[in-house]
Amino acid sequence: MIELSLAEIADVVGGRLHGADGSAVVTGTVEFDTRKVGPGGLFVALPGERVDGHDFAAKAVAAGAVAVLAGREVDAPAIVVPPLTAGQAHERSVALTGDTDGSGAAVLAALAKLANHVVGRLAAEGLTVVALTGSSGKTSTKDVIAQLLEPMGPTVAPPGSFNSELGHPWTALRADRATKYLVLEMSARGQGHIADAAAITPPRIGAVLNVGSAHVGEFGSREAIAKAKGELVEALPSAADGGVAVLNLDDPLVAAMASRTTARVVGVGETASAQVRAADITVDDEARASFRLVTPAGEAQVRLPLHGEHHVGNALTAAAIALELGATPDEVAQRLSALERRSAHRMDVTTRADGVTVMNDAYNANPESVRAALKALASMRRTGRRAWAVLGVMAELGADTVTEHDSIGRLVVRLNIDKLVVVGDEAAPMHQGASQEGSWNEESVQVPDGDAAVALLHDQLRPGDVVLVKASNSAGLWRVAEALLAAPGSSGSPSVSPSPSSSERSNGGHA
Repeated sequence: MIELSLAEIADVVGGRLHGADGSAVVTGTVEFDTRKVGPGGLFVALPGERVDGHDFAAKAVAAGAVAVLAGREVDAPAIVVPPLTAGQAHERSVALTGDTDGSGAAVLAALAKLANHVVGRLAAEGLTVVALTGSSGKTSTKDVIAQLLEPMGPTVAPPGSFNSELGHPWTALRADRATKYLVLEMSARGQGHIADAAAITPPRIGAVLNVGSAHVGEFGSREAIAKAKGELVEALPSAADGGVAVLNLDDPLVAAMASRTTARVVGVGETASAQVRAADITVDDEARASFRLVTPAGEAQVRLPLHGEHHVGNALTAAAIALELGATPDEVAQRLSALERRSAHRMDVTTRADGVTVMNDAYNANPESVRAALKALASMRRTGRRAWAVLGVMAELGADTVTEHDSIGRLVVRLNIDKLVVVGDEAAPMHQGASQEGSWNEESVQVPDGDAAVALLHDQLRPGDVVLVKASNSAGLWRVAEALLAAPGSSGSPSVSPSPSSSERSNGGHA
């Protein structure tokens, strides 16, 4: 963050000073976890399910914080923000478990104002804000974009999928005067959410990856999802002012967004009309794709080290952004060919000492991402290895829940996956679909929970088998993958009992 006095911050967020005269200057980072607070920092007091950050204000200052951004008076120097009025509050503002008095929503709104102020000043000094959205692949693509831009200048991007009402401004406030590129994910649970996020951190370059079925239960239809995702390109500056919209032309709903923006449109995809496209795609026995990168500035050969052909589209989006910011096709190809996986539980492929390969793609799931993961699993099966799909519920599909789960079960059979293990009653239509499609002799089985899945796998896995583990985050199936890797060859069944959820870790990590 740029250096700001407490008086300046209070003015930006509309708060009042408490126990401070306003002259002290914040020179460090903005943190909501006292364990991360350092000298010169600003501590953000947020209520959580188990603890309230306001109760740790003095501890944060003792750790080096200059002051606390708070929703009520605390026992430390603070900037106290007023509660939101009925006109200011809406459902996206109330994102914190345990926010019974609305202080958390008020602090989040103040944090957003501070991020907007800081990013605005940095953009005036040369910072480029890059934003992306899509129904699936945002986090993986964000990681790719960051790796392509880092050799061109200091780059800030969120860790993992920290794109919430807290994660978005927190990430933006990691940028300082040395930062050249700020890469942000923008997510939505309803109409107007992406527009809100874009207003906090106005992007110059925006990319839309796809419009799928994720959250269709909340939005009602893919067309409604497209309307929400398109808010990003609507927020971009005009072409005359440097705005660039990177659109996946292989997705008709995304391609149609070209009419919703005044920015210059750069199309990506496999279609011949894309300015940045992939040609001659091949996939090896580890499900890693190679292709010829075709751009207006030239061509180059790419061999992605990431598992799954679906990463080609993500790579094209990242390539288009890097090319817009000055990279050459050869530089882009070299960086794409040297990518590292950065975010956990996303096509994290690990081989045990006994030769069993575990594909942990259990952070999240929707019909499109599960199909892509299954195709990657099928590619790895071509070498004669037995393939296992351990699948759990795909959440938030609304009226399409049964149909979509049934469809996945049938696809497993059509792809000749050897074994399907369906975890939990919510995912039962997968098992039913596989059985009706032609699964026999217990190739598809349903188990009640992750512990049962681990027990079955430990009993039946053989050296050389490859296991895909995938479900929506709420199912917590990454613990199945971790249990398989923790005790290869063990006759026991490591427990996969629930651990604190990601929302609890991000909300309740103040102490």
